Amino acid sequence: MLNYIETFPDSVEMEELLVWLKALADPKRLRIFNLLMEGVQCNCEIGDVLDMAPNLISHHLNKLRAVGLVDAERDAGDSRWIYYSINRTALEKVNVALGAFLNPQRIQPRQPACGPRAESACTTDFSLNKDDE
Repeated sequence: MLNYIETFPDSVEMEELLVWLKALADPKRLRIFNLLMEGVQCNCEIGDVLDMAPNLISHHLNKLRAVGLVDAERDAGDSRWIYYSINRTALEKVNVALGAFLNPQRIQPRQPACGPRAESACTTDFSLNKDDE
């Protein structure tokens, strides 16, 4: 089995990538994240563009904030308003991690250890015998 962690930069762990991808795997969160890539947004702007209820948007933004992908900032003059943006440091780490994980140069020349294409005999026989039926 391949050890992916060894191919990642020191600052990025496999677990971090797993957490980020899990957060972005939800279609609504991915749409919100994509919208935030256009710049700072408030909850009502996100709702208008994505046609989502405010409580649903808040739920998904909290998930994205919990994994560090999104930052929130309260308005200095009116604390009822919260502005959301992409955490650029986290985005850079995700970009580096995905680049390392999906790097085609990681693919190694390898032959299967079992089956007809194996270079050596396999210790497990997967063929069906008439006696086994």
